[in-house]
Amino acid sequence: MGKTLKPQEEWTRGTFFWLAVVIWFSSSLLSQAAYVAFYGVPYDAITLLKEFGPLYYAVLIVELMIWVGIGSAVFLRFAKKLVPKFQSPLPSA
Repeated sequence: MGKTLKPQEEWTRGTFFWLAVVIWFSSSLLSQAAYVAFYGVPYDAITLLKEFGPLYYAVLIVELMIWVGIGSAVFLRFAKKLVPKFQSPLPSA
């Protein structure tokens, strides 16, 4: 009949990382859409973060760490694909 799908036995850290990125991005997008639906204009993230007071800097640092993590993961993924093309094979003895 058709192909049957095998259940994935093991979830890697990479899978969890990308799931977290998708959830984080989607929640941010839905939050912005809900705010626009209620007030007609997008919210100003800087103003909202400044309302946190001293916690503003902690939230900003966490946000920056997330972006650095995403950027690093994307960079490493592209680097892994490029590096084997430029490596020469080891000579056999």
